[in-house]
Amino acid sequence: MKIKVIKKIPETARNVVVLADKKSDIKYLPCKKVIPFMKENFGKEEMQSVKTPKHNMFVVKTKGTGLEKIRKFAYKIHSELKDIEKEIVVYGENDKDLEAFIEGLYLSDYQFLKYFSDKDKKKNKLNSIKVTGIGQKKINELKNLIESVLWARTLVNEPVSYLDAERLAMELHKKTQNDGLKVKVLHKKNIVNLRMGGLLAVNKGSEIPPTFTIMEWKPKNAKNKKPVVLVGKGIVYDTGGLSLKPTPHSMDLMKSDMAGAAMMAGTMDAISKNNLPVWVIALIPATDNRPGKNAYAPGDVIKMYDGTTVEVLNTDAEGRMILADAIAYANQYKPEVIIDAATLTGAAVRAIGDKAAIVMGNAPKKYIQNLQKAGKKVHERLVEFPFWDEWKDEMKSDIADMKNIGTGNAGMITAGKFLEHFAKHPYIHIDIAGPAFLETAQDYKGKGGTGFGVRLMYQFLKEL
Repeated sequence: MKIKVIKKIPETARNVVVLADKKSDIKYLPCKKVIPFMKENFGKEEMQSVKTPKHNMFVVKTKGTGLEKIRKFAYKIHSELKDIEKEIVVYGENDKDLEAFIEGLYLSDYQFLKYFSDKDKKKNKLNSIKVTGIGQKKINELKNLIESVLWARTLVNEPVSYLDAERLAMELHKKTQNDGLKVKVLHKKNIVNLRMGGLLAVNKGSEIPPTFTIMEWKPKNAKNKKPVVLVGKGIVYDTGGLSLKPTPHSMDLMKSDMAGAAMMAGTMDAISKNNLPVWVIALIPATDNRPGKNAYAPGDVIKMYDGTTVEVLNTDAEGRMILADAIAYANQYKPEVIIDAATLTGAAVRAIGDKAAIVMGNAPKKYIQNLQKAGKKVHERLVEFPFWDEWKDEMKSDIADMKNIGTGNAGMITAGKFLEHFAKHPYIHIDIAGPAFLETAQDYKGKGGTGFGVRLMYQFLKEL
């Protein structure tokens, strides 16, 4: 979608949205006949619309409305116009309101049409936004960020028949190599040499070798002396392994099990395109989890990258196995904080559903608070769960240093405590299992991969 900043609304504009902070803003509508009617109803309606043979006009009252409502109004307007109009003109006087509206409109326009034979017919007609009242620099930053979110959505929506571990690494390298990012892909030989036992164990049932992608953004003006290290779970498909999942509403959705990797890769894409002055490293371990070949089995003991031995009691608890190696690898950077994101547990979904993600960790309180503040701004909310050491006891094994599952209660927390063991620096765990992939469309978030977390992490890093 094209976005262009203009000085004023053209008289010939057919589709016009006025973000009105006050009643007098309605005068900017191109059709003078409807202005008195719109003004009369301004105090009664949060959003008004009038259609004439020549115009589709909308007034969104912004004072006291809240940015999330503005995003949702944008979604409603997009739904009305997407199939019949090519261009929309937006007027406003408040940057934040305009950014929220354009964000909602642009995110609503996402379509994953790659595999339709008639994709040209299904494609939205609406393809241009003209906006007045905001600077081009802010529009460029917003457009770059949204495009990174949409890229993350596409990665999640791609089936494993296309996006296996090797293709994921290739896509990360191809997408980001022109943004000033340093991207290095470690292949199976390198991973074996590093003795990443968790990643190699999960990969044993697969025909496709694993990858481990390292992405680094280190501008000369970075304001942090120690890097923030992001870790994203890259299970490109999860059958559960020998602990096989049931198919309905479980295995059939598991192409989305790499949404943590998409979130962190999308974040790196956005911060590099917008030249944020922060030093950030992202680590993406990737494989599928299958019951074939010499698949790892319940009862196996795996030696991890840092030397920890882990008794495997459930091969479907595979995400923490690959994340643990990546988190241990992150220690070498002596980071300011390690933050991982993963579609890790069904327990997280059962606890809070798909309206937010769960966050926990041992990092200084300011980091989790700042993540939550960032999440509130972009409406990608985080709910903090307790992280008491008592849950470590559930991860003790009778025959190894640890086991890979707890007793079944508080599964999202025991998973976090398992991962904490491998972090020797301040650590935060985000379980995005609920909001990362939606089976039913939810306004501008759409259906399928949502790109959850990219805007959240971008906002957090921007304010670091």
